Amino acid sequence: MKKKKIFLLGATFNTDNMGVGALAAGALTILTKKYADADIFFLDYGKESLVTKIDVAGKIISVPLVNLRFSWKIFLPNNVAYLFFMAIFIKFIGQSLGKRLINKNRWLKVISEADIAVAVSGGDSFSDIYGLSRFFYVVLPQLLITIMGKQLIFLPQTIGPLKGGLSGAIAKFLMRRAEIIYSRDIEGVREAKFLLNLIDDDTKVRFCYDMGFVVEPHRPNHIDFLGISEKELALSSSPLIGLNVSGLLLLGGYNKRNMFNLKVDYQTLIDEIIKFLIETYHVNILLVPHVFGGQEESDSYAVSAIYERIKDSYLDRLFCVSGLYDQNEIKYIIGRCDFFIGSRMHACIAALSQSIPAIAISYSRKFVGVFESIGVEYLIADPRQLTIEETLNIIGRALRERAEIKNHLQRTIPEVKEKILTLLNEIE
Repeated sequence: MKKKKIFLLGATFNTDNMGVGALAAGALTILTKKYADADIFFLDYGKESLVTKIDVAGKIISVPLVNLRFSWKIFLPNNVAYLFFMAIFIKFIGQSLGKRLINKNRWLKVISEADIAVAVSGGDSFSDIYGLSRFFYVVLPQLLITIMGKQLIFLPQTIGPLKGGLSGAIAKFLMRRAEIIYSRDIEGVREAKFLLNLIDDDTKVRFCYDMGFVVEPHRPNHIDFLGISEKELALSSSPLIGLNVSGLLLLGGYNKRNMFNLKVDYQTLIDEIIKFLIETYHVNILLVPHVFGGQEESDSYAVSAIYERIKDSYLDRLFCVSGLYDQNEIKYIIGRCDFFIGSRMHACIAALSQSIPAIAISYSRKFVGVFESIGVEYLIADPRQLTIEETLNIIGRALRERAEIKNHLQRTIPEVKEKILTLLNEIE
């Protein structure tokens, strides 16, 4: 029997964002469980066609990248826009001549051999909230696959919001041609069904939990903490609170002008959270990045800057994760915490999926939907709506009730993981 060729769109490991890495790892976990012998490829952007080796459920698999380019150099043979228009042209010139053109372009040839394409869209980028450039960056590979007649499945992600006429029309075009659309929140199910004018009991659009829940924690070969050794941290009797700081929010968003319309100053909020937790509850705090790299919007940059600025005020209480880790390794580090507060959603999922109570410092709809799906929507603190004092009250209450929250998660998470791992059983 011929092995299936499966293409994964919209998530790779060639990123500093471990949320995207978690989605890629989760997707591969699901795909290899359903199609154990399939050849899986990333269809995504890159200057080189690299091969990634990754441990999935104890098995090392190799995933080649079919490297597209998103560039103004329109006639690059792997420019995604060029390939898209070539695919449209081939559709109209007939099978015989079209096949010859496909065989002359190695990217079109590889794509033409695909059996299934699954789209992740970076988790939350099947939307126009980040602008049209980001939207086209995400949907052009999906359009290419669709025009070439390949089966398309949307794996669990945020659907929308889609406020623009052009983005809405393209999204509807793709969703109408997809076999199944999974949303990771109920609001996304409603929005997709509304856009497609589907009745409530239509099964084309379905709910499934975020794939980050099934990513396995892996202990890193070496862990670097600033301010304390790993052994000293393990021996401490004080509760350990993980605090993920978003470099993007600290920067003010991509436009550096409070892009997400926060009601409070984010840096002041983080400072007050640290002061409140240490002075009121006498805990240890570990600053945790979930987006790495040296760029301004990275969490590595943010946590290092905060640590260096205020460490002398909280000696022996405030520590910081240093170094680079992949999505499995940073999940292991987060798993060392007793309680977690995060501004990156997949940092929070890394905690929740290990039954660690987690507060989300939310800046978009996606947080609410994911937290609602596991019955902990009361752990959302939205700085677009709340004052600093209101956020501290939510954190304090959850910290006092963390034993009950942990019990709820321990009952809920096994069912969540089982649902995710078997979602493709619904597909023939």
